[in-house]
Amino acid sequence: MPSRPTTLRALTGAALLPVALVTPAWGSTAAAPAPKAEDPATLCAVAGTLRGDHGQHALVSLCAGSGTPQFAVSAPASCGRAGTRVRYTCRTNGTWTAKRSGKTLAGGPLPGSGDYPGPGTYDITATVRVRSAPAGVDLMGQVRATLTLTAPKAPPSHAITVDRTRLRRNSTTTLTYTVRRDSAEGDGSARFGLIGEAGSGVRITTSDARCVNPLVGEYPAKTRLPYSLDCALTELQPGHPERVRVRVTVGATCSTVVSKLGYWMPDGQALYTGGMLKGPELTCS
Repeated sequence: MPSRPTTLRALTGAALLPVALVTPAWGSTAAAPAPKAEDPATLCAVAGTLRGDHGQHALVSLCAGSGTPQFAVSAPASCGRAGTRVRYTCRTNGTWTAKRSGKTLAGGPLPGSGDYPGPGTYDITATVRVRSAPAGVDLMGQVRATLTLTAPKAPPSHAITVDRTRLRRNSTTTLTYTVRRDSAEGDGSARFGLIGEAGSGVRITTSDARCVNPLVGEYPAKTRLPYSLDCALTELQPGHPERVRVRVTVGATCSTVVSKLGYWMPDGQALYTGGMLKGPELTCS
């Protein structure tokens, strides 16, 4: 059903980190302790009201997560219809983009997330569809909000580098990836992955016993993906990087190859303590 969106703009206040100054007992000069990192939180602002031709309306907010490595964005809404006392619940989906100082830093489907770019004032624009239960409201339009996030960006705990980033058609390229853990937090385990474009004919191989081409299909299938490689690294320590040597064979059709690293940050018996790091992307010409 068509709608006439009216965009509202709101600015949320920034929560300031307190810095405690410690006076030494003996009168000597002492440095102030480092400020405590912000607890994870969600910051929301009213972003706009969507209206329909028959009294339907939806008040949409945009929310962003702060204080974690992920920049999670959602668009909760309250909706209704003129002339009815029905209590509607609202479902929203769509797409979003976030800009800081005019530069697009993140975006994707709603709800969704990306890497947290750091503190600053973000202009978030979203194209949303709001549907109700029970049925009666179905609206679509664009909304916008400005959110000021103050949580610092956490320093990276891991890093991935590669000795070259260019592949060529009809050739085999040998590459060496280096995976580091630079933080005392976490442990030595990580899963390193490479993946090319399905259907391109690209093949990724290695003689490294820690790596395999992934097995797919139901047992007893033996099919493996030639364009993907998984490596189980178990001895990552600060000052002791792991190196993985691979061969990438490209045919007549070019393919990019992306890399990623899944790693553990143990916290007792807590379940969701892992992280995911994006590595270099190999281009092809």
